[in-house]
Amino acid sequence: MLKHYLTDRRFLILLFIINLFGTIYGYYWYRYQLAITPSIFLAFVPDSPTASLFFTIFLLFFIFRKNVPYIEALAIMSLFKYGIWAVAMNGLTLYVDGYLSWEGYMLIFSHAAMAVEGLLYASYFKIKLRHFVVASIWILHNDIIDYVFGMMPIYSSLTSRMQEIGYFTFWLSIVTIIVTYCVTLRKNATLTYK
Repeated sequence: MLKHYLTDRRFLILLFIINLFGTIYGYYWYRYQLAITPSIFLAFVPDSPTASLFFTIFLLFFIFRKNVPYIEALAIMSLFKYGIWAVAMNGLTLYVDGYLSWEGYMLIFSHAAMAVEGLLYASYFKIKLRHFVVASIWILHNDIIDYVFGMMPIYSSLTSRMQEIGYFTFWLSIVTIIVTYCVTLRKNATLTYK
């Protein structure tokens, strides 16, 4: 039943439109930070909209029954990682400040959905080891850009906790790599060798 909906062309088009507008809004949300970001780091600052962009590209190709494995590997890793990361950071903001704006709650909902949609489509990705390695390097490199070069997303009430957040983010990247391996490469290997 779920497989029917996940592969239904009308549902895919709707999901594509939702993710496209979410991606555009995400880049808009980062507009102030992007305005002060050195150009060499621009590709690595808007983490969540870039994750959504990867998934939107996957959906566009998937609607036409085509696969783009590098994009798929980048999509699942970044959707899972930054979906969970944004939920955690907004939860931490609620804990620190004692309240959260409606945008914060919207971000929790939308980013949780990002993490879930990446996992839901994992069985349709055609990821091989080389795609997995490139995506793993991308998300670990992104951690270095964020926490060594100071390009992490700006959460004003959390700036005093950047070391702890960087540590959490590094381990979240490791968990993301393991989860991606388990739902793509390991699953495919199991299917191949049965």
